[in-house]
Amino acid sequence: MEARALASLTISFGLVAIPVKLYSAILSAEKISFNMLHKADGSRLRQQYICAKEGTVVEREEIVKGYEFAKDQFVIFTPAEIQALQEAGSAAIHIVEFVELASVDPLYFDRTYYLAPDKGGGKPYTLLVTALRESKQCAVGRWASHGREYIVILRPIENGLAMQQLHFAAEVRPIKSLGIETAEVRDAELKLARQIIDQQGGVRFDPLAYVDEVKARIEAAIEKKIQGQEISRAELEDAPPGNIVDLMAALKASLDKHGASIANELAARKSPKRAAKTAKTSRKASRV
Repeated sequence: MEARALASLTISFGLVAIPVKLYSAILSAEKISFNMLHKADGSRLRQQYICAKEGTVVEREEIVKGYEFAKDQFVIFTPAEIQALQEAGSAAIHIVEFVELASVDPLYFDRTYYLAPDKGGGKPYTLLVTALRESKQCAVGRWASHGREYIVILRPIENGLAMQQLHFAAEVRPIKSLGIETAEVRDAELKLARQIIDQQGGVRFDPLAYVDEVKARIEAAIEKKIQGQEISRAELEDAPPGNIVDLMAALKASLDKHGASIANELAARKSPKRAAKTAKTSRKASRV
């Protein structure tokens, strides 16, 4: 399906204005959702709003929106006023500074968008993408939309730009508020943990190596339901983890298990040519 642009924007890069189109980078259709149905006849349910004071159903044309400024005290806004507030924004992404991408903690990441060049923006767009890639920097900017201002970063991805919407610092709960206590770790335990990390270490993250196993189990369960079959709870759940009694024993078991799995994987990957060569060498040795 062809991607639909969400908006037309302009990147303000120094004195250069780059017209771009905004696209969502996330496919929401990939999520599985369930509908609310009437148990008796399986028909869809319609949402209704009930007046807390009168206990009666309020139709949509009778509904207004308000802001609670004190307990049970509201100021009312008309639909036109709310629309004006939501439209208070800017069609421009103003670049403020350039920083190393590694300096932006992923904790602040929110939504991800793509930016593609609009008409007449091909050359300055390519210039910005190339300059960011060669300098290994990302652009930090401000963008206002639907009555809110956002911090965003623009970073090169393949031959285009990704725009990452960020949380403000005040929106992120500091981890120190959880009161996490540190525990003493022995050198032997740390050594084993490091060995596990080294065994399972990769050069870079490959998203294609992972699939949504929970979604696959749900889809399989849905298909069984469509076929008129019953499903068990065990078909939808992973095996529960066992209790860790001895940390050292658990670390050693993890190391042995992963080492064996790596050996099996390498054996499976052995090329037929190499396997044939090994077999030929073995036959020669047996004749000697």
